[in-house]
Amino acid sequence: MRNYLDFEQPIADLEGKIEELRHLTDDGGVNIADEVARLQAKSDKLLRATYQKLSPWQKVQVARHADRPHFSDYVAGLIDNYVPLAGDRAFADDKAIQGGIGRFRGRSVVILGHEKGADTSSRVKHNFGMARPEGYRKAIRLMELAERFGLPVLTLVDTPGAYPGVDAEARGQAEAIARSIETCLKLKTPLVSLVIGEGGSGGAIAIAAADNVMMLEHSVYSVISPEGCSTILWKKDGSEKVVAETPKLAESLRMTAQDLLELGGVDTIVPEPLGGAHRDKAATIDAVGDAFGEALDKLSGKTVDELLKNRREKFIAIGRDSLS
Repeated sequence: MRNYLDFEQPIADLEGKIEELRHLTDDGGVNIADEVARLQAKSDKLLRATYQKLSPWQKVQVARHADRPHFSDYVAGLIDNYVPLAGDRAFADDKAIQGGIGRFRGRSVVILGHEKGADTSSRVKHNFGMARPEGYRKAIRLMELAERFGLPVLTLVDTPGAYPGVDAEARGQAEAIARSIETCLKLKTPLVSLVIGEGGSGGAIAIAAADNVMMLEHSVYSVISPEGCSTILWKKDGSEKVVAETPKLAESLRMTAQDLLELGGVDTIVPEPLGGAHRDKAATIDAVGDAFGEALDKLSGKTVDELLKNRREKFIAIGRDSLS
């Protein structure tokens, strides 16, 4: 069963009719094949028109779609001989951040990223992709391992943000995120990051301060979620005001891939299949593999000094340009 978003309801109605017709027996009164073809063409046209003019709030909903490929899907589709590595060697293993070593199209790599989970039980297990300090310390450990063996690092970002619980704060959440960002910036091997769904706040940039930062076409990346921002600004005016202002704030936050590319916050947008990554996981994973391969090819010839210098200048430029 395909899950439809609210704004996709007209598409859902058409595709429902198509499925009904496909299960009917042709009694000679109606040419079912022709009718299915006509409705399919109409559905494709509507789908294309809808996704060509998505609002920022609608893009947020697409980025959060439960059926989008997750970290585990990309690992299964792109990484051979994958060996997962667990734990931060200090406290525990955080299931929200997964990682390990393997081979990507002939290259040995370290890959790590947020895992949200695909159903209720796995979402609870992975804490909906919201990492605690031990998750970021695990990321640091894996990046340092990659540096020790001269392996490039691939990261997949998909989190509403770092876990805001009391236990996480007590164990040094802010320090762990800061150290993870520092490790990214000082890493002496190529680092390529891709936002595959949500890129939320420091929880995202902790593993995305990379040589090449990419976003899927319908992913989002921002300092705070629209709901969180709306709650801070309008809580005193009641829940109805918070809900009403949330879509407007999605636009004000400039959080879409297209906004981030224009602002210089990311380097590349990876196209998604028509209707979003959730409609064709295999095609999305192939496109991500091609984007990772191209990025690594461009970085493979650079010296350590060049990598560090370019990465430093890249992020300094983002800050400088935002103030000008």
